Amino acid sequence: MKIEEQINALKGIHPGIFLARELKKRQLSGNDIALTIGSDPQIINDFISGKCSLSKLLATKIEHELQLNDGLLSALQYHYNLKKSRDINGHRDPIARPDVKKFRRALFWDTRIENIRWDEQKPAIIKRIFERGNEQEKQEITRFYGKSTIERILPHALTRS
Repeated sequence: MKIEEQINALKGIHPGIFLARELKKRQLSGNDIALTIGSDPQIINDFISGKCSLSKLLATKIEHELQLNDGLLSALQYHYNLKKSRDINGHRDPIARPDVKKFRRALFWDTRIENIRWDEQKPAIIKRIFERGNEQEKQEITRFYGKSTIERILPHALTRS
């Protein structure tokens, strides 16, 4: 199976689950692989149980030792972290931004739009757009944050517009 197919099939699961399954198939333990690659068994066992992430160096050593595709564990870790972040941030990419071309420059006259931290400044942004924005700007911010977020921050915003 190609690495892309493996990653797509396993996207979102903690890579420690994958490693545990792989070790079980080979009748190895976390301690076995830790000793083989010269790592602390506690780190490997914490990773397998989902308590921590794996450094790229350790991931590479494990992949080499088990003859896994290069980058597989790191890619699974990335996708797991992304899923976890999306779950925390309401299913959005943490670095996502709205389509800023739909906002007038005057709306954000006091700041550079590329410096806005869309997740951290969410309440202020939503209030500003619903107080001063036009219909297109309100629609874009609603698309970006979602109706439930808008309603939580401004309970009557969507019924007024």
